[in-house]
Amino acid sequence: MSINTIKDLTAGTAGGIAQVLVGQPFDIVKVRMQTSPKGTYNGMLHCATGILKNEGPLAFYKGTLTPLLGIGVCVSIQFGALEFAKRVFAAQNIASGRGGEGGKMLSNGQLFIAGVGAGIANGFVSGPVEHIRIRLQTQSNTNPMYAGPWDAIKKITSQHGIPALFKGQCVTFLREAAGYGVYFLVYEKLIQREMLTKGIRREEINPINPVLYGAAAGYALWAVIYPIDMVKSRMQTDGFTSSTGQRYASARDCVRKVWRTEGIGAFTRGLGPTLIRSPFANGATFLGFELASRLLYS
Repeated sequence: MSINTIKDLTAGTAGGIAQVLVGQPFDIVKVRMQTSPKGTYNGMLHCATGILKNEGPLAFYKGTLTPLLGIGVCVSIQFGALEFAKRVFAAQNIASGRGGEGGKMLSNGQLFIAGVGAGIANGFVSGPVEHIRIRLQTQSNTNPMYAGPWDAIKKITSQHGIPALFKGQCVTFLREAAGYGVYFLVYEKLIQREMLTKGIRREEINPINPVLYGAAAGYALWAVIYPIDMVKSRMQTDGFTSSTGQRYASARDCVRKVWRTEGIGAFTRGLGPTLIRSPFANGATFLGFELASRLLYS
């Protein structure tokens, strides 16, 4: 592993930790709304106030240890894979005389492919991490099935095998590939425009701009993946077998049953807290990554 890759992974970890700390309270509201039966909540505020009243303020960080460790790793992998792909494409651009000085001005297609690769690489970790997190976020507060992330992992694997940790994995890969292709394309094009317009290097960009560009990239991400994310959440809170309350035989079966019983609105349920969370969480992610990168590459 090259020193540059280690630096990228480290900077990505900083971005991932920032993302979790900022976005976790919004995420638990989103997951509760996505996975609860229709009519459980009148809206985002009803859900949030119910959590606060019935479970206390710390409930908004229920299951945080898993994402703090796992999402840190996930975002580290995202940026590590992204920056590696960008260097490969930059080398190709230099060889063909494209991409400006250093070949770093990648095309839309190159950035999208780099993002897709980053998403797929991330998906191997984000699938089981989010599965455990969602199980913890949605379990009963008075009679919890799992004492914490490690207890959840132990019980799930002992009862249903290691593959059970990867429940909803195909949907996860679809979400990550489509979403991060768009996510990094939007962010990197905004960064490129800033550099070209002002004639500056990446490290000279005002730190407020990665926050704003990250917010824009986050909205683009969720515009593409939200219905897919809802299906993933349903699959990851479903029973493992018919004897444990399994409702969906597959992702396609989940889409069909939700559409038939709850209507198209179910595919955007919980979108409110997601849209509120997105600019803060994604802005924090890119700010953390960019500042850490400047420190590591200085």
